[in-house]
Formats: sequence, C-alpha cells, structure tokens
Amino acid sequence: MNSFVFATHNKHKVAEVQAMLPDYVQIRSLTEIGCKEEIPETSDTLQGNALQKAQYVFEHYHCDCFADDTGLQIDALQGRPGVYSARYAGEGCSFEDNVRKVLEEMKDVPMAQRAARFCTVVALLWEGNTYFFEGKVEGLITLERHGMEGFGYDPIFLPKGYSQTFAEMDAAEKNRISHRGRAIHALVGFLEKNLLLHSM
Repeated sequence: MNSFVFATHNKHKVAEVQAMLPDYVQIRSLTEIGCKEEIPETSDTLQGNALQKAQYVFEHYHCDCFADDTGLQIDALQGRPGVYSARYAGEGCSFEDNVRKVLEEMKDVPMAQRAARFCTVVALLWEGNTYFFEGKVEGLITLERHGMEGFGYDPIFLPKGYSQTFAEMDAAEKNRISHRGRAIHALVGFLEKNLLLHSM
C-alpha cells in the first residue's frame, strides 16, 4: 500500500479524491495526521497556494503528500473569486455564505454573460521531487441553486454541455468531468505509471 497525505481537512474532498484513486493508493487527511494548525495560503496563484500547502506538510510531518487549490473564475466579476474562492465571503465563512455572495453580486447579470470556469492545480511532493497537475472546466453560473450533492459552489455551476449543475450530478459523473477530477486523473495516471516502475 502506498500512502500519501492529502493536505486538506475537507472530508468531502478526501472522499471525492479517494474514490478516484486505485486500491493500492491510500490517502490521509490533515485531520488524520494530527495537523491542527492553519496552513498559510498567501500566494496570488492557485499553483503557489497548492505548493505552499504541500511543502508545509512535507517539512513538518515528513510525508509524501499532495495539495490542491481550486478557484472559480467568473468573467462578470473580473475573474473573482479566484484564489479567494474558499473564503470569498470572509474568513470563517461557510459554503453557503460564498454562494450567497456570488448570487447577490450577479443578480442583474443575464445568463448570456454568466460564463465561468473552475480551475484546480494539484502539487505533489514525492520522494523529494515536485510535480504539478491541472484541470479546468468551463460553464455558467446559474441564477439560483440547483441540487443537493457536492459542496462549495457546485449548486450554482452548470458545466458546459450539460443540463445539470455539479450539485445535481452523482459523484461518479461529476468526478469524470470536473476540474478536480481532471487534475486528479492526471495525478493518478502519473502515480500508476511511476509506482509500477518502482515495483519492477
């Protein structure tokens, strides 16, 4: 069994990512390794924040690890919330607070001008080397919430070419097309290839 720390306390993200990994790769969350401190995210890029989190875990807990940072970029909001997506409504805010703020800011924006995209960057620190994996999905911000699945902005993000928001999709379908799914699939492909080489 190969073990990696996923630098998050978010149990939804851990479950989502574990479901995409092969059986011989096990991940542990920050909670599971006893990391209770707030890991700083001070970069102005998704890649910088992901690397900052992964490096913190590697340096303090000496574990192979990966971290992700995801941003929702909305054209009508000049790319906001971007790197501030998780705390767009303020420090300590909830998913619902963030969704409410976006919908309020976009209440007068017509559907034709509600283009947005989710972007995820994963930073992997493994055996002293650093690797990056990216995923992106285009879509629209809906006028109101739809669906009860997922988390974050899922109830208001309608991926391009689909009639359901991420929050209306089951986990398997969402993981197949989502930004995080695409980044993690790239990570999985890398691990499968390189773990196989290590075992030969």
